[in-house]
Amino acid sequence: MAAQDVADVVVRTAGTDDVPAVCRFGATHVAAHYTPILGPEGARAQVRQWWGDAYVGRAVADGVVLVAERAGDLVGVAQHGCVGDDHVVWKLYVHPDHRGAGLGPRLLRAVADRLPPDADRLWIEHVAANVRAGAFYEREGFTVQRVEAHPRGDSRLAVVWRSRPLTR
Repeated sequence: MAAQDVADVVVRTAGTDDVPAVCRFGATHVAAHYTPILGPEGARAQVRQWWGDAYVGRAVADGVVLVAERAGDLVGVAQHGCVGDDHVVWKLYVHPDHRGAGLGPRLLRAVADRLPPDADRLWIEHVAANVRAGAFYEREGFTVQRVEAHPRGDSRLAVVWRSRPLTR
């Protein structure tokens, strides 16, 4: 399916009323994306851990979740936070019908725009088997800084950490 035009998509900080839609988005799109990578149980575990009401609700309350919506429908989600002084994108997901139309880079810019003025670098992580994400981040200027081995030694599940300088 061709990517839909995203010119009329609004990107904004999520509010409490958005929590159910963000959770549904994760249950639908994240599970489908990760099933071929992590297997059905691994994908379900991702959704349980990172897309449940309690987790999403806390992140929304902290003001670190962004939503992209078009005509009232959720078409993208981003979440950011910190590890020490490092600013990290924890979530960046675009509805499959809207991929390839510039919404991913737009969500990244929206995250960067919300960071403190002294932030000079943006980090992102993904599992090694998520080749599509790795290629996207590379196109967006993120370079591999380190790879953390998975505890079971499965190289497909290693965590790839990338970063890029922030430009504003």
